[in-house]
Amino acid sequence: MEQALVASLEAVAEVMENAQDPWWIIASAAVALHGADPGPVGDVDVLLSLRDARRIMPTLGLTLQPGSHHAEFRSTIFATWREPPLPVEFMAGFQHCQDGRWRAIVPATRQRIALDGKTLFVPDRAELGNILQTFGRPKDLTRAARLAALSA
Repeated sequence: MEQALVASLEAVAEVMENAQDPWWIIASAAVALHGADPGPVGDVDVLLSLRDARRIMPTLGLTLQPGSHHAEFRSTIFATWREPPLPVEFMAGFQHCQDGRWRAIVPATRQRIALDGKTLFVPDRAELGNILQTFGRPKDLTRAARLAALSA
């Protein structure tokens, strides 16, 4: 893993260690944590509860606001933390629009991964692959295929 990603993941682990509810890293950073090549990693995506978002984000100086940077995704609360080497996008109440219907993305699985003595959480490999396939963007489909190849 690239050093910028490792440093950013370590920062996330430190910030989230006092979370009261389950949280997950998803997308490219989660693919890397599973040991597959995610391709370029431009940020770290963190799903967290509304309660933890309201408690944790202000401690980082982040404004709580609804957000989306893509027409197919939205969050009840969204904020980008730019202090780590890679931006960290916190998403609470995260939803994806597929076929005109919004669907909450709340993983059912939660796999613990240790990184340099810090604890991170990701959906298990199969569920992460399913989430990425649901997103349907070319980069997500490539990442899902790389995850699936680990199991083959």
